[in-house]
Amino acid sequence: MALASAAPGSIFCKQLLFSLLVLTLLCDACQKVYLRVPSHLQAETLVGKVNLEECLKSASLIRSSDPAFRILEDGSIYTTHDLILSSERKSFSIFLSDGQRREQQEIKVVLSARENKSPKKRHTKDTALKRSKRRWAPIPASLMENSLGPFPQHVQQIQSDAAQNYTIFYSISGPGVDKEPFNLFYIEKDTGDIFCTRSIDREKYEQFALYGYATTADGYAPEYPLPLIIKIEDDNDNAPYFEHRVTIFTVPENCRSGTSVGKVTATDLDEPDTLHTRLKYKILQQIPDHPKHFSIHPDTGVITTTTPFLDREKCDTYQLIMEVRDMGGQPFGLFNTGTITISLEDENDNPPSFTETSYVTEVEENRIDVEILRMKVQDQDLPNTPHSKAVYKILQGNENGNFIISTDPNTNEGVLCVVKPLNYEVNHQVILQVGVVNEAQFSKAASSQTPTMCTTTVTVKIIDSDEGPECHPPVKVIQSQDGFPAGQELLGYKALDPEISSGEGLRYQKLGDEDNWFEINQHTGDLRTLKVLDRESKFVKNNQYNISVVAVDAVGRSCTGTLVVHLDDYNDHAPQIDKEVTICQNNEDFAVLKPVDPDGPENGPPFQFFLDNSASKNWNIEKKDGKTAILRQRQNLDYNYYSVPIQIKDRHGLVAKHVLTVRVCDCSTPSECRMKDKSTRDVRPNVILGRWAILAMVLGSVLLLCILFTCFCVTTKRTVKKCFPEDIAQQNLIVSNTEGPGEEVTEANIRLPMQTSNICDTSMSVGTVGGQGIKTQQSFEMVKGGYTLDSNKGGGHQTLESVKGVGQGDTGRYAYTDWQSFTQPRLGEESIRGHTLIKN
Repeated sequence: MALASAAPGSIFCKQLLFSLLVLTLLCDACQKVYLRVPSHLQAETLVGKVNLEECLKSASLIRSSDPAFRILEDGSIYTTHDLILSSERKSFSIFLSDGQRREQQEIKVVLSARENKSPKKRHTKDTALKRSKRRWAPIPASLMENSLGPFPQHVQQIQSDAAQNYTIFYSISGPGVDKEPFNLFYIEKDTGDIFCTRSIDREKYEQFALYGYATTADGYAPEYPLPLIIKIEDDNDNAPYFEHRVTIFTVPENCRSGTSVGKVTATDLDEPDTLHTRLKYKILQQIPDHPKHFSIHPDTGVITTTTPFLDREKCDTYQLIMEVRDMGGQPFGLFNTGTITISLEDENDNPPSFTETSYVTEVEENRIDVEILRMKVQDQDLPNTPHSKAVYKILQGNENGNFIISTDPNTNEGVLCVVKPLNYEVNHQVILQVGVVNEAQFSKAASSQTPTMCTTTVTVKIIDSDEGPECHPPVKVIQSQDGFPAGQELLGYKALDPEISSGEGLRYQKLGDEDNWFEINQHTGDLRTLKVLDRESKFVKNNQYNISVVAVDAVGRSCTGTLVVHLDDYNDHAPQIDKEVTICQNNEDFAVLKPVDPDGPENGPPFQFFLDNSASKNWNIEKKDGKTAILRQRQNLDYNYYSVPIQIKDRHGLVAKHVLTVRVCDCSTPSECRMKDKSTRDVRPNVILGRWAILAMVLGSVLLLCILFTCFCVTTKRTVKKCFPEDIAQQNLIVSNTEGPGEEVTEANIRLPMQTSNICDTSMSVGTVGGQGIKTQQSFEMVKGGYTLDSNKGGGHQTLESVKGVGQGDTGRYAYTDWQSFTQPRLGEESIRGHTLIKN
């Protein structure tokens, strides 16, 4: 029981001790404040400032025990009227109360009046002052910005320890004194009191760094310059403002609740991180105001949606009147407003729909590329965007592809056109089902369901017209045989007049027949072959030969069709092969034969290969795969060209005989072979001439001899016997080794030809006319240097043509001197030196 009763007593003691500790701490926080003031205080003078938050943070009521003083929320103490301190000290209390917590604190303030000292001069005979090693103790000072005065307003007082013995004069320098802003501060040189002359804007000058000086009357400075920092206390004189007076945000319509729209920001020029710059945001008004779709975070300024029912088609723009307030949003805080515009982005949440449930139109048959109908749709989404642009589709009724529908980019209408001709005789009308969607994919709203495609019905009535003949089908295929002879009939192309359902009265003409194989019957359209049909012709493609036919009615209307003649292959071409092959001895001793059959596969390989008996001695042929064969040497042959007869049969036994020219070469590849041309080469044939070839050669030789003999007989002529003077024939040139005439040469021995009636036999003359000889002229030429001794018959005299002119003689003799004078200058010494003309 003693223990049980002791426990509550110990708990009470602990609580009492804790309460005393709290009171002790509070007493320390709410200790006395001492302020030095002038003895005379005018009304509305700032006496000083105390820190209220250290004593009681959440004070809802602040009052002074002395009505002569007024206490502001920031702890500033002002006089309410003029006041003179009669005694050295005056005290009063500041009471702080918190209504919620029911707490109350008291701060005692003691005011002491400054003393006015009489100046005391330092005499020269006084002991010299020594500068103290310790610096002045700087006194903290601050000023409230935008102070209302009265001015000059006391800031603080500086004092030197040397003033206890000597008269000290004080001065200051720095910004606000002798620098910009000038004359803001001054000091009383006797007392050291610093005063401010006018109010200060903290946003321009946050603090002033001054230097205080203490000097004696003779200018001696017993102290170091004292740094003075005067801080400007912030006053909540700047209201926050939005960086942009009008801000625009966008957000998709039908977005989910809680979607971020944007963030607003505001700026406050007051001191950062204080209550003066603690901002709060709120929405004052939404336009339109119902329903409320937006909210804002009071601290961050982020705007979000509160509902998922934003519908651009109902309202595409909202305006929010925003407020930003400092002092943490308290009612006495400064504030400003701004406008936020929120635009809704369009989503494809409204499907297009036709303005009509059905349409009726008409078109003439056989018309193409013609517009027959325009269809309008309505769409509540944003115009000229993929959310409202229509895409039309033909869902039913266009199985033959006669229609096409497109979108007019300017009007968004559906344009229905005919692209393939319609036939009234087949259908009198066509019923189409047309649907419409948007280019963009449908976006389902939160409160809606996925819609179905909007459709409509279009009835197209076909108007009958006389359109002329019809070529149906446009391509007709007929069968024929390869090698089909000329002059035969084939079934042609038939057109139809739909008005009478027959081809009566139509005329047919050819438009295209590349190799002119056919002629056409203009009444029936049947064909007649002009040539033998050849499947292997270059004009036949894939076993088909095409003919274009036009059918014309009585009034000139026409249609065009194509007749395809399909040629069945006939084995009318034997296998073909290259006429020359090369065997490179350095690489291989055989050649691969690759025949080609122009006929189709059913008349082509497998091939059979046979060598002629004359070629079997040197060559051997081996079958390979039915399409090729190997020609191999039985022994190594000399490098040369060889002719090898060979036969090739196709599968149906059609044989072709070929003589291959085999080039045996010293090479590795055929392109490297450098043998001489075949025309200058010794070709070793393996072929023996037949008897008919020999007979042809004999007959040719006999015929050639006959032609030569005939030519000889025709061109044979009579020969002429050469005649010379008798004495001339008996003359010779002999060597005498003398420059003069020989001893045997005398005047008597030199004779010229005389009458020559008996000299020449005219019976063998050359160049006769009419077969008779004419005795005309005989010439004897002694040629040296181009001179001639002529003997002329006629007139019964002889002439010697020389440099002497013409001489006559009855006896026919000339003196030696005459001969010498004739011959010597013409023959010259060089020509007849050492020779003598003698007569035998």
